Amino acid sequence: MLGFQFLIVGLVAFSVVSTIFHATEPQPLQAGTAMIDITPKTFPVVVNGDFFPQYVETVQDPLHVRCLVLSDGDMQIALVVIDTCVIPFDFCERMKEEIVAKTGIPKNRIMISSTHCHSAPSLADVHASEADHPYMDFLPGQVADAVVEAKKNLTPVKVGWAVGNDPNNVYCRRFLMKEGTAMTNPFSGKTNDRAMMNPGFSNPDMIARTGPVDTAVSVLSFVTPDGKPVAVFANYSTHYAGVREGVLSGDYFGVFSQQIKEMITEKVGRENMSVQFVGMMSNGTSGDANCIDFLNPDRRFDYLSVGRDTAQAAMTVWPNIEYFDRVPLEMAEKRITIANRVPTLEEVRVAREHLDNLPGGMMQSVADIYAMNVAGMADWPKSSEVVMQAIRIGELGITALPGEIYGSTGLEIKARSPFLPTINIGLANGNFGYVPPQEQHALGGYTTWRTRYSCLEADAEPIIKATAIELLKSLDDGRV
Repeated sequence: MLGFQFLIVGLVAFSVVSTIFHATEPQPLQAGTAMIDITPKTFPVVVNGDFFPQYVETVQDPLHVRCLVLSDGDMQIALVVIDTCVIPFDFCERMKEEIVAKTGIPKNRIMISSTHCHSAPSLADVHASEADHPYMDFLPGQVADAVVEAKKNLTPVKVGWAVGNDPNNVYCRRFLMKEGTAMTNPFSGKTNDRAMMNPGFSNPDMIARTGPVDTAVSVLSFVTPDGKPVAVFANYSTHYAGVREGVLSGDYFGVFSQQIKEMITEKVGRENMSVQFVGMMSNGTSGDANCIDFLNPDRRFDYLSVGRDTAQAAMTVWPNIEYFDRVPLEMAEKRITIANRVPTLEEVRVAREHLDNLPGGMMQSVADIYAMNVAGMADWPKSSEVVMQAIRIGELGITALPGEIYGSTGLEIKARSPFLPTINIGLANGNFGYVPPQEQHALGGYTTWRTRYSCLEADAEPIIKATAIELLKSLDDGRV
């Protein structure tokens, strides 16, 4: 791992939003939850979880938005997790504005993240897929209604946390390959790739995995003063597990939500459960990780088993959680600008020439898709606005990170955080694609390739990492 970079070029702070001083003694905590069905009403829908779009008409299991609103009397915070693949920054801002209008919760006190399931209607132009605009018109109202309901459900609670472990469903999916054997892409902005994602089982050209993974199943739990479970907010750093092609599904995130409720109900009894209980699984730092162990061809899993395994890992530590009814509740937000990787005029010219010579004008390969992306970035902005957030709940810290973050980045944030434990929520507050560490950019491979979806400059990772740690440390001072 590269040493932590204190001098970072290209970081421009827009604002550190608000300074709030709380009473010397923490106030009683309240929490409210909601889970609303966001399965589309009209079909077919566009699904963007692959290089080419799918047009889907079948629902395997419903999609949901899950919401947790917290209040200490001074401020309210909304944590929103949506069963979707990726959320563009502008669309995320639109949803937040609707939430503000309906609830009065300030925009800088709202965190929205996607689970990154690859089996939900498209909200973004990704690879060759386009956004499903009718679904985009439907979704913001549902999300805002979930926050309204969660706010109405605010009730006194106690909070506690613990960290479980599931090393069986998260593996680094990037491998250093023998020279000349990694997949290449002439329109990726990279040359001489040495890394390959998903290289196949026991590939003789594999040398080693390119980084570590985070196996933690982090658990944030809320119960009423008399001990009735209200919510479990969890986090795990693996990609989606995958469902059969051509269906909509919340993937293992939805299974976790159902399973953790059933497991806790069995433990405490149905009469001792809060009627508003909601289980939530957020995606962590999974940019270079998935459920596949390419060194072990015999491993078997599916979205049901991963959901059950992560719920069991959470349930292993849940009964021993210590609860507190008065803890510091703080949140910090910082808006920064990060440079984009934009193609040169020559790269655009070559990409357009390639597209002009496609047989029948039809895209058929990954290279074709990336040529389309290069051509589509001819007038791309030179930089992107990025929202960074951190939350303190007692001695627990949370970061909200704007993309598909690598495991090594998440582990370093946790190691440098003043809070133990710290939860890193990826794909939050607008998604900017993969954010590889600089040494990973040098290795190339799919998660470093430039597209409209994934275009932040190579120095984005140290900027994001430094800002997350800065925000966590500001909360350790007891003020934002």
